Amino acid sequence: MYKVLRLATREYLAAVRTKGFIVGLVMLPVFMSGSMIAMMLLKDHVDIRERRIVVIDETGQFSEVLMEQARIRNTEHIFSPEDSSQVQPIYNIEFVEPEHNLTLQLGVLSDRVRSGDLHAFLHIGSSIIHPVGDPENAFADYHAESAALDDIRNWLRDPINNHLRRLRLEQAGIDEADIPDLFAWSWISAKGLLTVDDDGNIIDAGASNEIRAIAVPLVMMMLMFMMSMMGAMPQLSAVMEEKTQRIVEVILGSITPFQFMLGKILGGLAVALTSTLVYLGGGTLFMQWRGFEAYIPYDIFPWFVVNLVLLLFMLGALMTSLGSVANDAKDAQSLSFPAMFPMMIPMFVMMPVLKEPLSTFSTWLSLIPPFTPMVMTLRLASPVTIPAWQPWAGLMGVLLFTLLVVWAGSRIFRAAILMQGVPLKFSNIMRWMTKG
Repeated sequence: MYKVLRLATREYLAAVRTKGFIVGLVMLPVFMSGSMIAMMLLKDHVDIRERRIVVIDETGQFSEVLMEQARIRNTEHIFSPEDSSQVQPIYNIEFVEPEHNLTLQLGVLSDRVRSGDLHAFLHIGSSIIHPVGDPENAFADYHAESAALDDIRNWLRDPINNHLRRLRLEQAGIDEADIPDLFAWSWISAKGLLTVDDDGNIIDAGASNEIRAIAVPLVMMMLMFMMSMMGAMPQLSAVMEEKTQRIVEVILGSITPFQFMLGKILGGLAVALTSTLVYLGGGTLFMQWRGFEAYIPYDIFPWFVVNLVLLLFMLGALMTSLGSVANDAKDAQSLSFPAMFPMMIPMFVMMPVLKEPLSTFSTWLSLIPPFTPMVMTLRLASPVTIPAWQPWAGLMGVLLFTLLVVWAGSRIFRAAILMQGVPLKFSNIMRWMTKG
């Protein structure tokens, strides 16, 4: 055991003493959350060039209301309250009469959008006020090069729908003033469950926060993924390089293949746990400093650490054994993709599991040992209460599976580590695993 710890310490110090480790420790979360950081940095950098929008209104009922709403927006809502500088673009709306050949007219407007003469055009169907009689012409189509992500489309929604209600009331002979609350929306608030304190008092439910419901599970999942990439994945190429450079022949002169493999796994595990301590500790201190302590999932931390250790042990055994099989960088690259399945599959199903943590799919997937560490952690970090037996059942399953992977990996490692030039075949790997 002393030799194993010496080798693990050597692997650990060789990793953490490098500048690359420090740079990776800082840059990895930046890369993983790069889009979010970019959105925060660029949220105030808006293209304020004028937006020209042409409207074809087959009903002839929307020109005044849209022009008035655009005027109000252009005079009251596009300037910064601090320094009166313009921070939003001006919406310039132009109305044109529908032509006899409407398809040709829409084609011409599309060409004007492509050339940059227009930003977009809106086509309002003739039956939008009373859609029941003619549903095919009851539409409001917004045409732009990026219509789905365009803010103008969302801005048009309220004035058009509010005016539709007024027109329908007017044509039904109902005075809008008689129903002052007609346009008052009632939003459905997300609330948690009521609780009972130690004295038997019922505590009202607080608002269900999206940060706690979505961000916390995703952060835990991404952190586990990053630690796997940092602590386990490098083992494959590292073992392959030591094998091809015949360094391993010198090392195996003083320790057994299993001790060598175990030392590699423990070294990678120590590197990942060091990074985990930095991220969890730094994130917790930052949340406490910013007053967001209520969002810190203290109850999940023990499960997170246990599942992370088992995942890294499982992946480390898998990577070192596959690294012993590889003869060059090409072999290592071809083996790395299937070896990442225990990490990639949970990432693919992350949102369905988070949306329905108690579904049959989520439950069974979290009990399949290769996926248990990440999927079970994701379920535990969600606001939903998971049955108490499931984390323990998953823990037992992944523990047994990890022991199986270590046993099988050690047999492959022992047989393949000193073999040079043996073709990379699945049959060879299976023979080494079963027969040693």
